[in-house]
Amino acid sequence: MITASRYFLGKFGHKMYKAAISLDVTCPNRDGRKGTGGCAFCSAGGSGEFASSSRLSVREQIDDAILKLSSKVPSDTGYIAYFQSFTSTYCDAGYLRQALEEAASHPKVEAISIGTRPDCLPKDILSVLSDVNETIPLYVELGLQTSDDAVAASFGRGYETSCYDEAVKALKDCGINVITHIIFGLPGESVDGMIRSVKHAVDAGTDGLKFTCLYILKGTRYEKLYSEGKIEVLECEEYFDSVEKSLDEVPDHVVIHRLTGDGPKSLLMAPGWTANKRQVINYINRRFKDRL
Repeated sequence: MITASRYFLGKFGHKMYKAAISLDVTCPNRDGRKGTGGCAFCSAGGSGEFASSSRLSVREQIDDAILKLSSKVPSDTGYIAYFQSFTSTYCDAGYLRQALEEAASHPKVEAISIGTRPDCLPKDILSVLSDVNETIPLYVELGLQTSDDAVAASFGRGYETSCYDEAVKALKDCGINVITHIIFGLPGESVDGMIRSVKHAVDAGTDGLKFTCLYILKGTRYEKLYSEGKIEVLECEEYFDSVEKSLDEVPDHVVIHRLTGDGPKSLLMAPGWTANKRQVINYINRRFKDRL
């Protein structure tokens, strides 16, 4: 298994940390184009609770993130400008180009990662991404979550898996590195279904994977269903059992960028084990010591 830390160390010669950035964007699942309120698991912050305010310039947000990390990371650390909130390509191409070029010009930024949806990559946006990728390493993170279209429809994803396949091909044709997000524990999905989602992403050509368990956040549609006892979440060992099985289906060239995620503690309802990040990391290091 190639971990993100090992991959980035080999590519850049030192550790890399992400400086989270918010753009003034929304999502087609929020503005009425495909739905309102976002996916059933998505909070009002659009997965960007750890990023700075979009009212600040891109450079100011990067400076702010670096300052917050400065006491925790080595001085020779490199930074990835991570456009994290909502759907960062769901905007005018000129606005995106300006934002990415501003990030690329920051003296401490050595790469850019941009989170988006497969259905928000029109030709003019792909052209911007392709141009930026020629000047600085660019990673595009696609939220697949599951390859099961019925499960996806139940949380309101708003696109079919074939759209993801087309997006991966289009990005790869531009020479862009693709990272795919997968959620384990979605209502209605079996362990076999979770593994099929991972295999699907690998077969589609993803360069990297990010795993996370489903967690329930306040203010989401899943909060109500969880409170009513209509959906459940995975326990720690149960979750990592599924992750371990899925890793057997991942070839060595695919980078594992994350084995699980953690939601903001102020919003987290469940599962409680995800709130203790240090404990989870220690568990991962023990359980996967022969793979890491």
